[in-house]
Amino acid sequence: MKKLEDFGFLLARILMPVLFIVAGWGKINGYSATQQYMEHMHVPGFLLPLTILLEFGGGLAILFGFLTRFTAIITAIFAIITALIFHSDASVAGSSINFMKNLSISGGYLLLFITGPGAYSLDRLLNKKW
Repeated sequence: MKKLEDFGFLLARILMPVLFIVAGWGKINGYSATQQYMEHMHVPGFLLPLTILLEFGGGLAILFGFLTRFTAIITAIFAIITALIFHSDASVAGSSINFMKNLSISGGYLLLFITGPGAYSLDRLLNKKW
């Protein structure tokens, strides 16, 4: 059962950050448009580099199991804040689904924060206390 659990953690860490890695890469490639959209939503555009760092860099960190607990809790909080800022207007098509998606993502990352990265991770390799 332990091997199945270890593989499950690895699979979860591969699947969970896909959305963030792709979104972060999209923000890098569409920097100006993303910055304008953020400002339109009353979020300062100077926060875009931090958003990219969290989405793209944090996504890669989760994927490889590096600084997993720290990245997971920050990502969970980020997803809730993003839901409240960008997806709370029920009059916008798809907003409710995206709001609930962000809450679900937060739940997954909160669970990863609690459990840690599992056996197959850089955290485990670098710090044997996991």
